[in-house]
Amino acid sequence: MANKLSMEQFCKQAITGLRNLEKSKGIHAVYSGFNGAFREYFGLDRDAGIAAVNKLVAEGKLASIPRKGGPMLYLPGEKPEG
Repeated sequence: MANKLSMEQFCKQAITGLRNLEKSKGIHAVYSGFNGAFREYFGLDRDAGIAAVNKLVAEGKLASIPRKGGPMLYLPGEKPEG
């Protein structure tokens, strides 16, 4: 796959494509299907997928909030405060 997206690009496209702005600017990593799609696209197991997303959050390329069943993922600057 010559034009494979970077992990950051994949995440940002997933968030903008899967979110419902009437409800939230973010997506639930598990319930939206993001985790499965991310791992399949990059050929990662569960732990490696979690580590990759956590690294993007730590680098400020994504934002997250812990929620029941998995995190909500947001674009930088769109995470709700409070």
